[in-house]
Amino acid sequence: MPNAQTTKVFGLLGKHVDYSWSPLIHNTGFNTLGLPCIYTIFNIASQELVGDALRGSLALGISGFNVTIPFKKTVVPFLDELSPEARVIGAVNTIVNNNGRLIGHNTDIAGFAAPLLPMAESIRNKPVCIFGNGGAALAALEAFRLRFSPSSVLLMVRDMQKAEAMLEEYAYRDLATLCPAREIDQPACSKKIRECRVVVNATPVGTAGRCDHVHNILPTGHGVLHEGQIVYDMVYNPPETPMLADARSVGAMTIPGIDMLIAQAARSFFIWTGQELPLDIVRKTVLAEIAKNGA
Repeated sequence: MPNAQTTKVFGLLGKHVDYSWSPLIHNTGFNTLGLPCIYTIFNIASQELVGDALRGSLALGISGFNVTIPFKKTVVPFLDELSPEARVIGAVNTIVNNNGRLIGHNTDIAGFAAPLLPMAESIRNKPVCIFGNGGAALAALEAFRLRFSPSSVLLMVRDMQKAEAMLEEYAYRDLATLCPAREIDQPACSKKIRECRVVVNATPVGTAGRCDHVHNILPTGHGVLHEGQIVYDMVYNPPETPMLADARSVGAMTIPGIDMLIAQAARSFFIWTGQELPLDIVRKTVLAEIAKNGA
């Protein structure tokens, strides 16, 4: 075991995120490489407490964080510096304590892109669709812009006013068009989704333990997914979400959220330690845990 006096502490900032596999991923990496580090979970009850949590982390000497829903934007005003990626989309999922200065990064962009890179040419100049209007949706939007050059990005959102405000802060807002998710069954909207090469869920809907009505929010069960599409669900617990099951049943290619989770974690791990996450060992460990729990 690492000496308590030299152990670096990292953790996940979120709300009700005890289900997260991030501790398993990072602690597996630390243990495999023999690094004197430990990763845990910090559940924050409300947005109003995020600033106190970050100030307290400096007093405690915590070395860094991942940040997840719903605090990826909330943390930004409390940070001393943002990486270029985080600055563009105004959302942070990784924080490093650099000698008392909190630096915010966004590894969701590279993490989201990683599983799609082998299909990059088939996405270029084709329309894509993202369900969601939060920090995860912006990360996907920016990844598409930087790596895949789609012809257009359709954002399916529940709250048009919130989505418009989100895009106002985004430097490349003209890249996306908005459509209310409630219109998914309207012919014009469903036609647009069917034409998309990639369909992404960038919402937490479908996460284990949530009671959202998936069929009212996502393309699941609406007959818009089909063979020839790539369907990508950023939710990683459970590994086979209702949206992925629906997509698989019609012959679409599917990408589970675990692929993005491990890819973005690898980038966070490198930012914190300067070392590469042992991907093969981490993936085997996570998959074994899923099998054990019947997830």
